[in-house]
Amino acid sequence: MIEILKDRKQQVREGGKAAGFDMVCDTASLAGSVSQRACVFCGSRVVLYPIADALHLVHGPVGCAAYTWDIRGALSSGPQLHRMSFSTDLREKDVIFGGEKKLYRVLTELIDTYHPKAAFVYSTCIVGVIGDDVEAVCRTVSREKGIDVIPVHSEGFRGTKKNGYQAACQALSRLVGTADTAGISKLSLNILGDFNIAGEIWQIKEYYRRMGIQVVSTITGDGRVDEIRRAHGASLNVVQCSGSMMALARMMQEKYGIPYLRVSYFGIEDMSKALYEVAEKLGDEAMLSRTRELVSQEVASIMPELREYRRKLEGARALVYTGGAFKVFSMVRSLRTLGIKTVVAGSQTGDKDDYRQLADLCDEDTVLLDDTNPLELAKYVQEKGVDLIIGGVKERPIAYKLGVGFCDHNHERKICLAGYSGMLNFAREVYTSVCSPVWSLMPRRRLHTGGEQT
Repeated sequence: MIEILKDRKQQVREGGKAAGFDMVCDTASLAGSVSQRACVFCGSRVVLYPIADALHLVHGPVGCAAYTWDIRGALSSGPQLHRMSFSTDLREKDVIFGGEKKLYRVLTELIDTYHPKAAFVYSTCIVGVIGDDVEAVCRTVSREKGIDVIPVHSEGFRGTKKNGYQAACQALSRLVGTADTAGISKLSLNILGDFNIAGEIWQIKEYYRRMGIQVVSTITGDGRVDEIRRAHGASLNVVQCSGSMMALARMMQEKYGIPYLRVSYFGIEDMSKALYEVAEKLGDEAMLSRTRELVSQEVASIMPELREYRRKLEGARALVYTGGAFKVFSMVRSLRTLGIKTVVAGSQTGDKDDYRQLADLCDEDTVLLDDTNPLELAKYVQEKGVDLIIGGVKERPIAYKLGVGFCDHNHERKICLAGYSGMLNFAREVYTSVCSPVWSLMPRRRLHTGGEQT
C-alpha cells in the first residue's frame, strides 16, 4: 500500500468532479518526493536546442551537458551544429577561482572553429552559486566576433522547468525583430513550440504549404537564426507547446501586434481543429476550402487501419504523464479514438486552468496528478489496472518494472507522432506495446484488452 505524502495531497485529485476542484499546482516540488519534473536548465535547453545553426555552450559541469545531449530527437534539414554538446567542464578549481576566463576561452575557440550564426550560453546551478558574470563575457565575445552571443539564465535551482522555458523565450526575444521582413506574404505564420521530433515539423509545414500559407520561421524545431530574426514579419503565431512558447508569443503580440493561436498537432481531432482555426484566423475563403479538402483526404487515408487497431485495443486503460498539460488533452482524445480509457493523467507544468480543462475532458473517475513522483505513478498503475503508460524517459522504467506497455511521447522518441500519419504511427505503437506477447509471461497481471487473465 503506497500512501500519498501529506503535503502533496492537494496536488492529486482522485474523487471525481463531485469532490470539487481546488488543485494545488504550479509550485516548487516537494523536497524528498523525487519529482518527475525537470530543472530550469533542462527546460531552456529543450526549447533552444533545435536551433540547428547556433552554437549551444553549457557553462557548468560536464554532467549537465551530458544530461541533455542527444536525448532529443530534434532533426535538422541542414546544419547539425545543435547535435554537438559543448561544455566548459567546470572543475573544483573553477568553483574556487571563478569560470569567466574559461568561458571566454572556450567560447572564442568554438566560434572560430564552427562559425555559428549565433551562440547560446546556458548558465547551470554552479554558475549561479559562484556568481560568474556570464552577461559580461557574452557581451565582450559578441563585440569581438560580430555575432549574437546570448546568455541563457537557466541555473537549475532557480525554479521549475517552466522557468527554463521563460529563460529560453527571453533569449529568443533578443533575436526576433533584428532582420528585414521584405517578401513576407500576408498569408504567413510562424510555427512555435514544435521541436521537429522525428521530422514532425516538415509534415506540418507541408500541410500549411497545401493550404497556401508561407511559413516564415519555425521556433525552434529545425530552427535557423536568420529566419527567427524575421519572425516579426509573419501575420500569425501558431503555438503548439504552449507551456514553452506562450511567453514569446505574448511578447510578439505586445511588441509587433502579431496574434497567436494555441493548437495541438497530435490526434485527428486536434490536428484538424488546428488547420481550420489557422485558415479562419487568416480569413481567406479559398484557403478554408483547400483546408476542408486536405482534412478530408488525410482522415480518409488513415481511418480503415485505425478502426482495426481500435477493435483490438477497445477496453484498455492508460496513464498519461507529460511535460506540458496541453499535450495531455490530445493524448486523452487520441486514446479515445482507439477505444482506450485514460484512468490517470497529469503533467509537470500544468496550471489551474489546464487542470480544470483536463477534468472536464476526462471521465469522472480519472485521477489527476500534478508534479508527481515514481511511487505515486506505481500506486495508480496498480490500483487502476493500467495497461499502458504514455510518458518520457523517466516514466519508461516504471512501466517496464511493473510489466505495463509503454509509449514514448517525449523528445527522446524517434517516431513521428504528429499529424495524420503520426496518429497512425501512434496507434501502431500503442497496439504493439499493449498487445505484446511478452505480457503473457507476467504473473498476476490482468490485461484489460479482451478481459483475459494471463
